[in-house]
Amino acid sequence: MIRILIADDQALVRAGFSVLLDAQPDMTVVADVADGQEALRVARRERPDVVLMDIRMPGMDGLQATQRITADESLADTKVVILTTFDLDEYVFEAIRAGAAGFLVKDTDPDELLRAVRTVVEGGALLSPGVTRRLIEEFSLRARRPPDDLPALDLLTDREKEVVALVGQGLSNDEIAERLYMSPATAKTHVSRSMIKLGMRDRAQLVVFAYESGLVRPGWQA
Repeated sequence: MIRILIADDQALVRAGFSVLLDAQPDMTVVADVADGQEALRVARRERPDVVLMDIRMPGMDGLQATQRITADESLADTKVVILTTFDLDEYVFEAIRAGAAGFLVKDTDPDELLRAVRTVVEGGALLSPGVTRRLIEEFSLRARRPPDDLPALDLLTDREKEVVALVGQGLSNDEIAERLYMSPATAKTHVSRSMIKLGMRDRAQLVVFAYESGLVRPGWQA
């Protein structure tokens, strides 16, 4: 059973998501809250698998709450998915850098929301729909200089660099395998090893690393 926490200051949004998610045989909403501070408190108490987190909330906003949740070792298995009203939300890129597993626009189709929850639980990155690779490129252009603690590229083998670059372009493991003439299982292994070496929490952070390290350049297409 996938345990979900909803954090949004709009009661109607919380109610709508709760009804949809609770109707699924493999999902349950353990709580819904209206601000970031409460999201952090309840997350520590309930240890949900997924937090659906609005960015703009009173008091502690969703970005701060995401940073604290992803920094809490006791919540290492909790995935945060950012909810945003607009495709180009100025905080989304920073939220992913902070550890969010991905993001969704609030008007996402119900089936896509359900698929998204299952995707992040399985360890995938939620970098679409509605918001695509163009969004990552847009915010990588605006991002500050690479942080001082950015892991060194020399931690990766040449093949792993190739794989991470393709992850950064939004390719799935199957697509990477086809591009590099390897099996999907091998592609998955390269992705996993790269994440471990770089200390990345999930695939979404690997995408951000690909841009910040220069493995992928904004606007560049394969």
